[in-house]
Amino acid sequence: MPAVTDWNQTWIGLSIFALLWLLLFFKGGKKGRVVALLLVPLVFLTDQLSSSFLKMIFMRPRPCHLVDGPQVLENIHLLVPCGSGYSFPSSHAVNNFAFATFMSHHFRKWRWPFLTYAFVMGFSRISVGVHYPSDVAGGALIGWAIALLFIRLWIIMSRIYPQVSPYQQADISPSHSE
Repeated sequence: MPAVTDWNQTWIGLSIFALLWLLLFFKGGKKGRVVALLLVPLVFLTDQLSSSFLKMIFMRPRPCHLVDGPQVLENIHLLVPCGSGYSFPSSHAVNNFAFATFMSHHFRKWRWPFLTYAFVMGFSRISVGVHYPSDVAGGALIGWAIALLFIRLWIIMSRIYPQVSPYQQADISPSHSE
C-alpha cells in the first residue's frame, strides 16, 4: 500500500495522469475535451475545500501524530511519513471519489474501475497509518457530493448554453443525469 497511496506524487504517476488526461482531451472528441477541462476545476475545488477549509474546521489529529508526547493512536505501524496536516477529511478520498463519481457519470461502462480505484486509494490511506476509517468515509461522501453538485451545475449550464454540452440535448434529460 505505500506504493499505492502516493503513486500520484511520483514522476511515473504524474506521467500516467498527464498521458491519460491528454488522451482524453485529444482523442476523446468533444465529450473528452469537456470532461478533461472540467476535471481541472473539480479536482482543484475538492482539494482546496478539503485541505484548506474543512481540515481547519475539524482540526482532527492524524492517528500517527504525537499529542502531548505519545501518539494519538498507539501501536500504529506507520508505512509512510505521517504528514503534518490534519486528518479529517482525507483529501485523497475527497479528490479520488469526486474524480470517480464525475468520470462514472460521463463514462458509465468504466464506473467500476473508477470506483475501485477510489476505494483502493482510500483503503491505502488507512492501511499505511495516516488516516482513520472515518476520515476516508467522510472524504468519500464529501467528494461524491461535490461531484454530484458539479454534474448538476454543468447540466444546468448545458441547458442554458447547449453549444458547450458534450451531449445531444436529449441526452441531458433528468432521467439521464440521475
